[in-house]
Amino acid sequence: MYLPSHFEERRPEVLQALMQSHPLATLVTLTSTGLVANHIPMQLHASATGSGILRGHVARANPLWSDLVDGVEALAIFQGPDHYISPTWYPTKREHGKVVPTWNYCTVHAYGALRVHQDVGWIRSQVEALTAWQEASQLQPWSVADAPGDFVDSMLRQIVGLEITVTRLVGKWKVSQNQPASNRAGAAAALANSADADAAAMSALIREHQPR
Repeated sequence: MYLPSHFEERRPEVLQALMQSHPLATLVTLTSTGLVANHIPMQLHASATGSGILRGHVARANPLWSDLVDGVEALAIFQGPDHYISPTWYPTKREHGKVVPTWNYCTVHAYGALRVHQDVGWIRSQVEALTAWQEASQLQPWSVADAPGDFVDSMLRQIVGLEITVTRLVGKWKVSQNQPASNRAGAAAALANSADADAAAMSALIREHQPR
């Protein structure tokens, strides 16, 4: 990923927070037929190394797990808030007109070896943990135990578990740090006036991340 230093985000707590708030990862793996991308919810767990462990699952019918190239690391991409940035929001447009549109975004790239789990006990534990995490905000959380046991057993046999021990994290927060203060303020104000949730999130990010 192209990463100018003024857009680089290195703080582990910031990177991991995005991974937890936007858990639908684009998992890129190398197979015998080339690169393959799958979109998979992945839950971040603590690890001894500090970078974390990602766990998820895919359908057994998905060739991802059976056609991996041994010894090649996988890449999980987590995409945070993003939004179009109009040059009309920049005060410098009125001053000299030398402005262009752009797109702001935040992303985390997590690298590590991908391990496949076929043990039903491991898969059940992963599914239960993922479900409990995502259902926590519901008034009446659903749990795996709510479904008939034989049905759950049948479903578990149709999936395989995935686990990535993360070896490195790369974060890019492209949130107008390369613009003068007046343009950053103009973009943040325009975004804040939008009813779009992504716009509000980007407005906050522009205000929070000042140029280093």
